[in-house]
Amino acid sequence: MADTTIKITEEIRDRLRTLADERGTSTRSLVERLIADIPTEAEAAERTARALAYVRANLCPDLSDDDVQRAQRWRADIAAGRVGARR
Repeated sequence: MADTTIKITEEIRDRLRTLADERGTSTRSLVERLIADIPTEAEAAERTARALAYVRANLCPDLSDDDVQRAQRWRADIAAGRVGARR
């Protein structure tokens, strides 16, 4: 296993240490787990394709690409705070 140095601010380094300590693990293990859990764009696209195929096969056979695009825009608007109230 190769060691790699990543330059981060002291504030982020300290936060990583705190998060790792709270979870009873090392900073290295925490970073490895966090990064392993983030899908690449290709992995996310594949998950989306599988999910849409499942929905169309089992729940809503007439789900259109337009429906999907409108839902994606709605979700983006919610995340950006343009729709709904934040709590």
